[in-house]
Amino acid sequence: MTSCRGGIYSIGVGILESSDKQDLPITETGTEAAGTTLAVKHPGNQLLGQIRWMRILQIVLDGLLVVAAFIGAYLIRFDGHLNQLFVQQIAIFTPIVLSLRLLSNWAYGVYRRLWRYTGLTEIMELGCSVLTVTTLLFFLRSLALVSIRGNQISYGIITIDCGLCFLLLAGPRILRRLQTEHRQRRHWRQPVRRRALLIGAGDAGQLVLRELNQRPDLGVDVVGFLDDDPQKLHKRIGQLTVYGTTYDLPALVDNLFVDQVIIAMPSAPPVEIRRIVDECRQAEVETRILPGLFELINGRVSVNQLREVSLEDLLGREPVQLDTASIAGYLEGRRVLVTGAGGSIGSELCRQIVRFQPSTILLLGKGENSIFAIDQELKNCPEPVTLVPVIADVRDEERLAKIFEQHKPEVVFHAAAHKHVPLMETNVAEAVSNNVLGTQVVAHLADQFNVETFVLVSSDKAVNPTSVMGATKRIAELVVQDVATRSKTKYVSVRFGNVLASRGSVIPLWRQQIAQGGPVTVTHPDATRYFMLIPEAVQLILQAGALGSGGEIFVLDMGEPVKILDMAHDLIKFSGLRPGQDIAIEFIGLRPGEKLEEELLTAEEGLTQTSYEKIFVGRPHPIDPKILSRTLTSLLQEARQDNEQSVRTRLDALAGGQLLSSRTL
Repeated sequence: MTSCRGGIYSIGVGILESSDKQDLPITETGTEAAGTTLAVKHPGNQLLGQIRWMRILQIVLDGLLVVAAFIGAYLIRFDGHLNQLFVQQIAIFTPIVLSLRLLSNWAYGVYRRLWRYTGLTEIMELGCSVLTVTTLLFFLRSLALVSIRGNQISYGIITIDCGLCFLLLAGPRILRRLQTEHRQRRHWRQPVRRRALLIGAGDAGQLVLRELNQRPDLGVDVVGFLDDDPQKLHKRIGQLTVYGTTYDLPALVDNLFVDQVIIAMPSAPPVEIRRIVDECRQAEVETRILPGLFELINGRVSVNQLREVSLEDLLGREPVQLDTASIAGYLEGRRVLVTGAGGSIGSELCRQIVRFQPSTILLLGKGENSIFAIDQELKNCPEPVTLVPVIADVRDEERLAKIFEQHKPEVVFHAAAHKHVPLMETNVAEAVSNNVLGTQVVAHLADQFNVETFVLVSSDKAVNPTSVMGATKRIAELVVQDVATRSKTKYVSVRFGNVLASRGSVIPLWRQQIAQGGPVTVTHPDATRYFMLIPEAVQLILQAGALGSGGEIFVLDMGEPVKILDMAHDLIKFSGLRPGQDIAIEFIGLRPGEKLEEELLTAEEGLTQTSYEKIFVGRPHPIDPKILSRTLTSLLQEARQDNEQSVRTRLDALAGGQLLSSRTL
């Protein structure tokens, strides 16, 4: 994708810059009758009119240079001595050559480029245009179609004209580029300025505009807004105009010589983002996006957060409306323990918990590097929270008991688990030991030390499990449900699907495969998964912790399932490549333990709406604690002996529903 776009920009046309550093009110402009687009009296129209005239002047200048090159070819070929015949050839063929070269330039998109951004791409386009016409002239010459009174234009003149024309057309463009760089750079490391359109004339767009005006070092000049709100069309915001809606984007990119499009709509639905991104890709302009509301947790919009559009943006959903008062009610001033604090979910839990200002956060994990990283990150947060990094294994009951006794946590988020489905199929004993025994140890210690709230981070793979990982997470839910029946601690489980950008996500693997030239591997063309963003999942986990009364399984609204194949296509396109052409897609079949489609609830659990539209509660069936205890003991004993077949058999017995009594809640 080229980094610049637009028409020919002549010498003397200045860059539109907004000097307004104050608030940016939306004001009326002199539009004409309803339905008129970009009226003549409109301030933005004046700029468009000026730019169109500049494009015409550029074409005229190119025409003069083409004529000069053709005449110069004759003068060079015949040392400046032209007889009557050659003068007659010049008079007759100059209009033909001129028309062919200008049409060829137009066809190759030469007049959709800014001279001040002339680079290798622009020079190659110009060269192809010149060579195309020269090749056509050679062909006509070989057919004796370019002759006057039987005298053909010589091959030498056509050849000289080709080289001379290319040099004359490229020269002013290169000089314009050098002039622009010299004027705009105080030294050679400063960026060349780019013209940008802001999509979204709301609060976020105005904040981005204000910061860009205050940061000239970024090299971005905003030339106007686009907004789908009809009340804002053709209005002025500061010194800039809302030129049209997002559906006018392709035309405005050409008319305004736009190099970059900035999407400043944090709450826009993914379908809208996808459409805008596709249009930008077709128009060959860079696209930057302001992070969604899930990422802008602190409510501040900054140009430093502008980034390329990603799969996460296309997956984005409606903003979560949190009851921050209820979350603060059980977190503020408390001592909070997060197990698996170095993982994808655990680390995000820590980031968001800090905002509610607990007195202490215990960052517990087995991997020292990941715990060190999140500890260093959170130390830079302004909140006065004591951070205690703890290196420990959740299966080590003696070690964890000392931690509970020393720090006395009041809230526990248990996120530590092995989650990689195919990997756990070949490491069955380890999956049981970590996911089941680890949960049992932490849950029992929470009861023993009178923890107020215990939240288990579960998975949709616990529903009708077909994998070892899913079965161990289902048993972990049963353990928590059992402890909740006889404890004063409030135990809840939160079940959700896959999260993008987690360590076990397929996205990093696909990116590596694309970098290597493919193929991109997809399990099945019809495979679907529930996906959500890590910040969104964690916000709902925190909210579910405030809702529970004890023993519930909360299910997060995952929206509609997403086809894995569609995600692979999107990622390849984001890399500037074409699926199936530049990068092949290979179907490798479902891996051990994987389902074609995921589920969020069993048929028996049902679903009940909570007071929050994105959180539902399942109705877990009662279990026989004696059978659970006896079967768990056998399961863990078999796991210690690494007896894989016996472990699988007992997993099926526990997770397959044999512990459910005939009585329902």
